[in-house]
Amino acid sequence: MKPEKDKHIGIRIDKELHFKLHYISKFEGRSANGQIIYLIQKCIREFEKSNGEIELPNDN
Repeated sequence: MKPEKDKHIGIRIDKELHFKLHYISKFEGRSANGQIIYLIQKCIREFEKSNGEIELPNDN
């Protein structure tokens, strides 16, 4: 069985948010994509800390 590829999501953001995202990601030494992944992971960690670990579905 082939390993599952990474997922892709597309989002639309306004010009100001786009500029500020790139500004912060450059400041922190990340790409915009890397910054988004970092923020999603941070959000998930905080959620799981308060609400318990999110269990992944068993796809066997």
